[in-house]
Amino acid sequence: MEFNPLPAVTTFAAPIFILSVALEWWAVKSGRARGKYDTKDAFASLAMGLGNVVINTLTGAIAIWMMLVAWPFRVFTLPFTLWSAVIGFVLYDFIYYWKHRFAHRARWWWMEHVTHHSSTNYNLTTALRQPWFGPFTGLIWIGLPMVIIGFHPYVIFFVGGLNLLYQFWIHTEAIDRMPRWFEAVFNTPSHHRVHHATNARYLDTNFAGVFITWDKMFGTFVPELEDEKPIYGIVKPLGTHNPVVIAFHEFYALMKDCASDGLRPHRWIGRLISEPGWCPEGKHNRSTELKYAYLQENPEKRGTPGFPE
Repeated sequence: MEFNPLPAVTTFAAPIFILSVALEWWAVKSGRARGKYDTKDAFASLAMGLGNVVINTLTGAIAIWMMLVAWPFRVFTLPFTLWSAVIGFVLYDFIYYWKHRFAHRARWWWMEHVTHHSSTNYNLTTALRQPWFGPFTGLIWIGLPMVIIGFHPYVIFFVGGLNLLYQFWIHTEAIDRMPRWFEAVFNTPSHHRVHHATNARYLDTNFAGVFITWDKMFGTFVPELEDEKPIYGIVKPLGTHNPVVIAFHEFYALMKDCASDGLRPHRWIGRLISEPGWCPEGKHNRSTELKYAYLQENPEKRGTPGFPE
């Protein structure tokens, strides 16, 4: 079966992205919408988005090649029909949930993903704050099950583009809550604000791309609470708007930590595969420890959303 490359939907949507950012920026600055825009922060996010487009364009052939290598080993060959596209979209989102969850659970992948979480503001420019690693961290290989099943790589990239397109609009404080039925099934601005928060109860939650049902199924869902507004950013704030630092600060930190271990590869591997905040000496500062420390100071919060009993 021959496939022609399907359109890169995010490329076609670029003018809508820019127009939406301009409208939200105006609405926030004029007091017509809730949110915050810091000019330097917003332009840093836009620069990250532009750099991501350039790098992905240059490395796109490598990403496609990585998938095509696995294509001959497929079990089936699925035609590109409406129903296969719908199934592919849902399956992609399921895999995206785990891919996203792994990106928060292994420092090698967090090294890439941390870029997206580094802004202390939460607006549509945050959606454009994307990493500059292309396919080189290997995170793309998590999509291999779809290739093995029989979804052509071009189809995967197409539904992946639709998935990313959906996620653009949920990066906003301008929208409070969607209708209850929508909040129950889909990822929304409210759900995703929780994901971007550094509050102890909100850490490592709401990994969904489109369907929040995955988080509810696998125990990682936490609702946004009215009495605890999200505080955005990362646990160790960057304090800079330099795009190069934003893109590579965690790579530098990881290499520095490995260098401090000396010639002990087992420690290097431990740092790569363990959660952010893991320490070979056992003095961890992972989300687990941060939640525990919070509960030590606020024991009455035990058993509430985001905290164990």
